[in-house]
Amino acid sequence: MTTALTPDELRQARKLLAEFTYDVRPVERGYANRTLYINLSENTIRAKPVTQQMKDIFTGGKGFAMWLLWNAIDGPTAWDDPRNELIIAGGPIGGTTLYPGLGKSTVVTISPLTHSVIDSNAGGYFGPYLKFAGWDALEIQGKAEKDVIIFIDGDNGRVTIEEAPLEPLDTHLINAALTEMYAKNERDKRSVSVVSAGQAADHCRYAALNFSWYDLRRKEVRVKQAGRGGSGLVFRDKGIKAIVVYYSQMKGDSNHPANIELMRKAGARINKEIAELDDKQNQMRKVGTGHLPPIMNEFDLLPVHNFRYGSHPEAHKIDSSVWMELFTQGMVDSCWYGCTLSCSHGVDHFHLQTGPYKGQAVLVDGPEYETIAGLGSNIGNFDPLAILELNFYCDTYGIDTISFANSVAFVMECFEAGVIDKSATDGLEMRWGNVEAVLELLHQLARGEGFGQQVGQGVRHLKQLFAEKYGVDPAFLQDIGMETKGMEISEYVTKESLAQQGGYGLALKGGQHDEAWLIFMDMVKGELPTFEAKAEALHYFPMWRTWFSLHGLCKLPWNDIVPANNAQTAEPNKVPEHLENYAWLYEGLTGKPTTPDDLVAQSERVYNFQRLMALKLGFGTREHDRLPYRAMGPVTVEEYQSRQERYDKQLREEVGVDPSALSVEEKVAKLREYREARYEQLTDAVYARRGWDKNGIPTLEKVRELGIDFPDVVELIKEKSGS
Repeated sequence: MTTALTPDELRQARKLLAEFTYDVRPVERGYANRTLYINLSENTIRAKPVTQQMKDIFTGGKGFAMWLLWNAIDGPTAWDDPRNELIIAGGPIGGTTLYPGLGKSTVVTISPLTHSVIDSNAGGYFGPYLKFAGWDALEIQGKAEKDVIIFIDGDNGRVTIEEAPLEPLDTHLINAALTEMYAKNERDKRSVSVVSAGQAADHCRYAALNFSWYDLRRKEVRVKQAGRGGSGLVFRDKGIKAIVVYYSQMKGDSNHPANIELMRKAGARINKEIAELDDKQNQMRKVGTGHLPPIMNEFDLLPVHNFRYGSHPEAHKIDSSVWMELFTQGMVDSCWYGCTLSCSHGVDHFHLQTGPYKGQAVLVDGPEYETIAGLGSNIGNFDPLAILELNFYCDTYGIDTISFANSVAFVMECFEAGVIDKSATDGLEMRWGNVEAVLELLHQLARGEGFGQQVGQGVRHLKQLFAEKYGVDPAFLQDIGMETKGMEISEYVTKESLAQQGGYGLALKGGQHDEAWLIFMDMVKGELPTFEAKAEALHYFPMWRTWFSLHGLCKLPWNDIVPANNAQTAEPNKVPEHLENYAWLYEGLTGKPTTPDDLVAQSERVYNFQRLMALKLGFGTREHDRLPYRAMGPVTVEEYQSRQERYDKQLREEVGVDPSALSVEEKVAKLREYREARYEQLTDAVYARRGWDKNGIPTLEKVRELGIDFPDVVELIKEKSGS
């Protein structure tokens, strides 16, 4: 496919399969009060009402998506079953321009990676535009016979499904082509937002979705990723090339809130903090999450060589100062209107060295911390330019950088340990830092060829492959394969933070940090000394962070910029002033008097319902909440010896064992026994705090308390718990 085709040529090759027109109505107090249902098998499009019950119980965003998916399936359902849905929703507060970080979308589907329900969020303009076009959620079911593009025209009230044979798949090409096609002029390109995947999404179980916005200053289409769980593969399995929403009537009061002055009050307060304090705190406006690598390295939390170690002497080569030099400075890098945190940085005019676009100068969006750590230190790569090359190709191919990085790191450790060789990797020398081999893998994965295609199935698949085909010890593979529930773990070393181990293992969808990031509270500050304190944190913070996905919010303005007096507050980790801001936002939007506790209650309903959704799909119990031991402690003798003084002290002071009388292998075993027992104790404490039984199933009492005791929910709990 050529990129030289004009918009008219692309349009002329299209075939209209279905068309739906609707009355464009203003959003009221944050709700469009309709969802858009599309069935690609039947080529049908219709509107569905958002009921008051949906608002009262599920709030919006991820909550709406969970309810829609729950009602679309009647039990265990495969990710590639036509009944599986791909649902995208913003949220009632989303689309507000008075406060930073209010442009998020959440994607919900049954995952090809975990086979359970997953949610993943992305920035960009799509979620707000979808709502202002008239829809609180987009619900897609069925499969198209041939590749299609879905177009939602929010100005004229029209939705189409069109067969689209000529558009390229890779994100940087198709997003640019469709933005050009649907915009009336250069400035109007800001009215277009595209969701796409990329050619790897035809083959990769952890394929991502890219959500676009147009950067008028750079004159470039830019993207944010819903990266986790493989929604890109579902997208392509349904035959979707792209979803486009057009909306040109954006205004500061498009949500039509009840009390816009209260929302302005919250926005003025945080925007003043950002202007005065950001440069003294995390410098989000200069380097974004790229500020984290030197901090992680200092505290032994930066993943190195498949999470074996937490620091490396070459880490300075990928620290924040490097990215500050590479990122284009002096730009307002916001992925939503009015976001003064402006952390969506990029590298302009980067010249590619490999692959199908070799020699071309491109814009690289990011890299964010997870990509820097994953495709940097975790695979032994300390070349920032190589990280940028990998970053660009993962984005345009539609690949989650976390899952790809951990899959590569797992392969490299197996190769270095001698349990696999070139016969397993199709001749690739998979040693630490061999970026040429990693890039070759990445391009193979995009084409669905060679060993790269195997790596694209994820760590869980590779564990099975290496055990069955090459006779590798399954126990060793389980210990070092950094995934839980089938999802590769985010890029933080958790060996010394039991609370963060729980944050990964007990997260609903798999090892992602967006539920709870407790390492500093637990390990660095020592603020969670008991199981009860850890359990309370593993209740509160996941509930609070869930709230962002109900409303279409980014979490970064919550705690990546804090008030000057935050450390003097009673609970600084919660950033109390910002909790008050969010209560003001919700009260200003809806007119309902609101406290931060009210917002947590919204989340608790949806959080427990998501656990029940996993249970409905055959998961959601204790056996699925366990971690690979690498996340808890040292697997190998070499790991133990690298931190021997620390581990010997723990054996002596915590376990009550004299390490001097033990071999290193015995020390590893004793420490493991102790740490695994503590994880089980933590699990018990967290389940009790959440109102779940010993097997991790929400109790009937809990679901009644939350008002989600629907008849089929009660029946499911009785069936699974034997109550």
